[in-house]
Amino acid sequence: MFKYEKDPIFTVDEVTNKIREAIYASGELQNVSVKGELLGFKRHTSGHSYFTILGNETRISCVLFRSNASSVILWPKDGDEVLVRGKVDIYGARGSYQIYATSMLPLGEGAKARAKELLFRQLSAEGIFDVRHKRPLPPFPRKVAVITSPTGAAVQDVIKISSTRYPACGLVVVPSLMQGACAPSEVREAFSRCAALDDISLVMLVRGGGSRDDLDPFDTEEVVRSIRSCPVPVITGLGHQVDRTLSDLAADAYAPTPSGAAEKVFPDSGELLFFLKNSKRSMHAHLTNKIAKTYSELADSKRRIIFSLDRGVIAPAYEYLGNVRSSLSANILHRLSEYETKLSSAAGALNSLSPLNVMSRGFTICRDSEGRMVKDAATLTERQDIRVCFRDGHADAQVIAVFTNDRERKGSSDAS
Repeated sequence: MFKYEKDPIFTVDEVTNKIREAIYASGELQNVSVKGELLGFKRHTSGHSYFTILGNETRISCVLFRSNASSVILWPKDGDEVLVRGKVDIYGARGSYQIYATSMLPLGEGAKARAKELLFRQLSAEGIFDVRHKRPLPPFPRKVAVITSPTGAAVQDVIKISSTRYPACGLVVVPSLMQGACAPSEVREAFSRCAALDDISLVMLVRGGGSRDDLDPFDTEEVVRSIRSCPVPVITGLGHQVDRTLSDLAADAYAPTPSGAAEKVFPDSGELLFFLKNSKRSMHAHLTNKIAKTYSELADSKRRIIFSLDRGVIAPAYEYLGNVRSSLSANILHRLSEYETKLSSAAGALNSLSPLNVMSRGFTICRDSEGRMVKDAATLTERQDIRVCFRDGHADAQVIAVFTNDRERKGSSDAS
């Protein structure tokens, strides 16, 4: 019998699983950052990358899957000091543990310079840094999101300058790590939160001073693409005046310090008030001069219109009316003269035909008792009352006898 027959016996798979469970139970190994010297970096045709990082006495195998390997591009070389971020897990097929990396960052100066240059070339080819894509900062922002460390000096500088220069603008502080291996992912998440905010005029990405190595997160593709994909303009103030990061190149505006960025974002309310007062005075003077000039022009126009009406309309019309009046008067007088002549001629003709004119020569008019004119003697009878009209009066008479032209007595012939 075996000496340890009472101890449990495990299969290889069971041991491997227990080791995996022990690793999973350690939360810090599920999101770990490891630095070391790069060795044997290989890119497989599948798109995955395989490499080893060396310590002083040990080494760890690593794999970077295709979905994350695209950000590494071509910069890694054997001997580079790198920072690998990912999770530790068991690779059961070989009975070894390895790091399943999500990102790899250069730490050595040479590696960092190569990585930055290669990333700059790639993003430039995509137009990420094209000045034509840069958006102007709003002149009077209503609300500004500030991505920064909530405990750093940068946020205090921004708050102080905004309250002094332009207190009407609201501020929303979006906290994020601003250095270290976790900073790129946190900055990306901060930009995602900014995109979900309402009424944001622009985003400030600022941090305080530090060494050049502290700015490495802002040379990563993750942060640069977050800046360009932001729906509102972005200004950076990363606290380094010597070297510009790729984030500075991608932003719509750049300042070397958080204070400089704040002065670009927030207009000076004192200067605005001074400008408005000067503008008011200038507008008042301009309007006064404009009104005086317009009044003078209107007076000149009035005089020209009156003169033009007088010479071009009123005077010709007055002359025309005078001529018409003279012509009308002459025409009326001529017509009156003609009608007077015709009237005189008609009066003469009428007078010559008038019974009164005949009666003035001794003729009379005879009328019966009913006033009818007696034209023939044969219409009269004896003892009939008649009226004889003279030129200057009349006389009533009675017919004694009636004689016709044949000298016969009408009454005698009737009696026989």
